[in-house]
Amino acid sequence: MVKTFIVGFDGTDSCRRAMDFAVECARQQNGTLHLVHVLEWSPYSFLTTEELNERHARRQEEVARAEKFIEPACEALRKTGLEVTSEVRYGHSVEIMCEIAKEKEAAQIFVGRRGRTKLAARLIGSVGMSLVQVSPVPVTVVP
Repeated sequence: MVKTFIVGFDGTDSCRRAMDFAVECARQQNGTLHLVHVLEWSPYSFLTTEELNERHARRQEEVARAEKFIEPACEALRKTGLEVTSEVRYGHSVEIMCEIAKEKEAAQIFVGRRGRTKLAARLIGSVGMSLVQVSPVPVTVVP
């Protein structure tokens, strides 16, 4: 069975380090990579029909931009011989990453750690820390 490794992709340096580490793991285990970019989107209630239509159009534009944003990383990895897929979704990053891990029957999730202060991380939390707590698969948080 081929292992799928999920990588949270946001283009940051820490994300790229996480991606590099996931590449090493995928190569060692003959696995595939699935890059995921989550667009945070909070639902609004009480919107008019016109506002909903405008929001839907903006959402489609944002997805198209995000797909263009993630594709160069995928292409670069494919040139190294790895099987790489990607997707862009709207929602809460942690929930979406967990959903995708279940859907893909992933072996592991890799995310980068952002350089927040210790106090902010304690008060606010982070995607990596939240994933460690709720993920259905092992999570590697790369500094």
